Formats: sequence, C-alpha cells, structure tokens
Amino acid sequence: MSRLPRLHSTESNGQGAPSYESQLWGSLRVYIHILDDDSLLSIFSLCRPALLDEDETDDTHVLRGGRWDRERWWYTFAHVCRRWRHLVLGSASHLGLCLLCTYGTPVADMLAQSPALPLVMDYINIQCELTAQDEEGMLLALRHRDRVRRIRLWMPVANLEKLIAAMDDEFPMLDYLYIMPPAKHDTPLVLPETLQAPHLRHLILDDFAFPIGAPLLNTAAAIVTLSLMNIHPFAHFPPNDMLQWLSLLPQLETLLIAFHSPIPNRDVEDQLLHTPTVTHATLPNLRWFGFFGTSVYLEALLPWITTPNLKRLDILLFNQLTFSIPHLLQFMRTTENLTFNRATIGFFNEGVDVRVYPGEGARVFSLYMRIICKGLDWQVASAAQIFNGPTTVFSAVDDLALEYRRHSVPWEWKNEADREQWRELLRSFNRVKTLRVDRKLIREVSRSLQIEAGQSPMELLPELKKLTYTGIDDARTSFASFIDARQTAGYPVSLVRLC
Repeated sequence: MSRLPRLHSTESNGQGAPSYESQLWGSLRVYIHILDDDSLLSIFSLCRPALLDEDETDDTHVLRGGRWDRERWWYTFAHVCRRWRHLVLGSASHLGLCLLCTYGTPVADMLAQSPALPLVMDYINIQCELTAQDEEGMLLALRHRDRVRRIRLWMPVANLEKLIAAMDDEFPMLDYLYIMPPAKHDTPLVLPETLQAPHLRHLILDDFAFPIGAPLLNTAAAIVTLSLMNIHPFAHFPPNDMLQWLSLLPQLETLLIAFHSPIPNRDVEDQLLHTPTVTHATLPNLRWFGFFGTSVYLEALLPWITTPNLKRLDILLFNQLTFSIPHLLQFMRTTENLTFNRATIGFFNEGVDVRVYPGEGARVFSLYMRIICKGLDWQVASAAQIFNGPTTVFSAVDDLALEYRRHSVPWEWKNEADREQWRELLRSFNRVKTLRVDRKLIREVSRSLQIEAGQSPMELLPELKKLTYTGIDDARTSFASFIDARQTAGYPVSLVRLC
C-alpha cells in the first residue's frame, strides 16, 4: 500500500514538529482528494436520504410518499467543486437526481439553467401561500410532460382544475400522482380522458369522479398504491365493475376505497348490489386494504377478493340501524397474516372505533374499525352486532382496553347502554387476560359484570386475570361483586388502579 505524502504545516506541537491534530486534518484533506470516482459515487449514493422513514406510522405521511424536500440532497455536493459537480451530474440516473418544483421555486429559470433532469412537483404544504408565480411554474413544468416523475398537489379546487386540465396527454415517466382538495365539495374533479401514465405506480385521488374505463386506469397495470377517497354517490362503482378492474392490478400493495357518503337510497343500493358478480380478484401482494362506506357494499365485494398476504385492514362503516357482516368476519378469519393480540375500543362523540394490534409493543395496528353513530347506547349496540358471533375473530386477543375520548359527556350520551349489549360486546373477547377500563366507563362496565341470579361468574371473560382502571377511588366498590364472585369460584381477578 502506498504511503500518504508527508504533510507540511506551520502548526507545531511546541517542539518544532507538526501537531497531531494538524497531521490528522491534513491527512483527511489529502485523502478526500485522492479518492477515485467510483469511491466518491459510492459515498454519494450512501448519502442519498430515504423519502419515507422506516419507522413512519402516520398514514397521511405514508400515502404522501414521505418528505420530497429531501430530493435536494445532491445540491450541496454539486457546489463543492467542479470535479464533484461533473461527477454528480454525469451520474444523474445512477444517483436518481431530480429537480424539485415547489413553493417559491423560479421554475422557468431552473429549467433554463439546469440539466434536463426529471421533475418533481410538490405543492401540499398548507402553511405556504400559493402565488401566481407558483401556478405559472406548475403549468410550465407540466408542459415538460416527458420529464415529470412525481406530482403532489393539495390546493383549492379552482387551482386544481387549471392544473388537471393541463394533464391532457401521456406522461411517460410519471410514477406518483397525488391530488387532493383541502375540503369536500359538491362537484367532483375529473381527470382528462386523454391522460395516460403507463409507468404509474402510486395513484392517490380525493373527491374525483373516476370512471372505471378511463385510459389512465387501463394503461397503468403496475400500480402498487391505489387510494380513491370520497367517491361521489353518483359515481359509485358496481361491485362487479370494481372487481374486474382490481383483477387487472396484481401488483397492488395498498388499496383504499372510500365513498363520499352512504348510497343515496335503497333503489340505488339494490341496483348496485343485485348485479351478478362474475369476477374474482386475487391480489397476492396486497398488504393494506381500507374500505369506507356501507356494510352492504363491503359484503358484496369481500367474497370475491383473495388477499393471502394482507397484514392490515381498515374499515369505516356509515351509521345504520343493523349490521350483518358475515363475509367480513369470514374474510378476517381466513386471512392468515391478519393476526390479533391487543385491542382498544374507543367511544367518542361521533362514533366508536376499534384498534387491534398483532402483538405486544406493535405500533401499527392490524385491524382498525370505526362505526359512525352517536349516543353511547347506539355505539355499544352497533359494536356488539359487528364483533359478536358464534366463532369470534377476536378470541386471540388477550389485552383489551375500553377508552372514553371526550372530556365531557354530550347530551345525547345521557342514555345508558343496555347491560346486555355490553355483555354481548365483551363475549367477543372471551380470552382476554387483562381488561383496562377508562374512569368514565367504570359505571357502565361494572354494571355489565355484575353476577345476577342463575348466572355463572365465568360466563364473561373466563380467562381474565387483571382488571385495571383509572381515576376514581370508589371503583373497587363498583367491581366488588364481580371480584368476590370470581374469588369464590377459584378464578381470582386482581383489581389495579392506575394513576
């Protein structure tokens, strides 16, 4: 191995010789300049940041694809010296270089003075005001459609309509398309029928009327993320049409479908659901499936979908008097990777939600269900209908928390939930070993656990070992009859107050 050249320095250690620090820093200066191009490129590649952090759990950030401002990472290297600039720009494809168009970017100047690198359009920061110059820059970037790699737009409908109208041709490089207005609106947005993106992999749209036969969908078979939110009522897709389209997207890893509101009336619902279903969609790569809508539509869809590797299921159901979801329960039972261990049921003003996690310490839930309804009695009754059954899918849950997520009790909550409704709900979790009760639900839960004449103390929560509660001191009195009955039966339950 060749030796580093001898250093010359005016700094000394007091004895006429260069100091150790001087030798060290001098060596570094010489070393960085003698690196060959391949070594420098390896260093540059290692410095390229990920757009999405591995520990990210925020659904919004995940769907948005992370922090696109990190695409500027290479700017610093290109300004170090001429050699580095030539090396970076000469390896643009290898390093994945892009030009970022965002708020305040002088797009015209950047396009005129920079190499013909792919373009990334990022305009979703609600803290930034969209200026006329920004809008002109976006329209200019869209004219370079052969260079646009990713588009992310969150802005008023009037601005979006201008930009969407400019997407009227093929975008051969487009990989990511995210368009969302800041609020719901009565008239849905519409993509141009001439828009095509054969290499599109991520499609996230909100408040769009989206015909299944649109060329964009028929030519983008490589989609891995598909999120269609707030689909308008008159644009509801019949389940069979939805299945036919999904069957053409075998690469899907994330699928989110959300309707703007419930199906308007029973006649429309019957028309949608009574059309014969002839298509079976197998999605071997799907990891995350979300559905927001009515249970009847979901029940018509699920028997015809196979997702062997699903790990996360999100369900939001609009309010209705009765629920019958046998296909959903069967779907959860037969999906092997959809595992349940720890559950939380939360009651709040607008509804009730359930989060079920695959194991202790897991940060991302495997099941999320929300039922939109008001009134504690209605919420408990709805949850009991959905989660209770002859072979409950929650029998593997051993830790259950009951939460109350409002600081005050709304007037419509004054009606107590029926004791039997609570008991039906708790029967769904018959292997729970730890039950955690929020202080504002102690009265309701303790009443449901009281043993009445002819009832066995083991009828509910037979494997319960610990019951924890928060807040008040008199909870021990509230749970006394249940604790005593279990003690007498030889299956004691410890009662623990948490601060």
